[in-house]
Amino acid sequence: MALSPFHLAIPVHDLAAARQFYGETFGLAEGRSSDHWVDFDFYGHQLVIHEHPKTPSQENARTNAVDGHDVPVPHFGIVLEWGEWEALADRLRIRDTQFVIEPYIRFKGEPGEQATMFLLDPCGNALEFKAFADMSQLFAK
Repeated sequence: MALSPFHLAIPVHDLAAARQFYGETFGLAEGRSSDHWVDFDFYGHQLVIHEHPKTPSQENARTNAVDGHDVPVPHFGIVLEWGEWEALADRLRIRDTQFVIEPYIRFKGEPGEQATMFLLDPCGNALEFKAFADMSQLFAK
């Protein structure tokens, strides 16, 4: 079954820095834009950055403990194919990206074993990128 693309709009207090981050750091194609927002092709999904004052979650990050790490909440991201995830991790390392949680394998040897990494955009929005060696484990308990 094919997935429908999602639409996600997020606040950014520095539109130029966020535009550069999503466009250059990730290499996302830009779609429509105005002086106050920009659409990006986020792996086939529509991500829109909207200029907006800092939000409380951007000012004061919260976390939940998962697998011995402090996972930022809220966050969003994408599940990539394993090779795509590795290529993205390499791309981010080459660009000296500061990770909140460095790329690693989570739940090793357990149901739902996955590669994951967390980082913040220039405006404090938390992103997670993950991959499963076995995609059938996406919702494994």
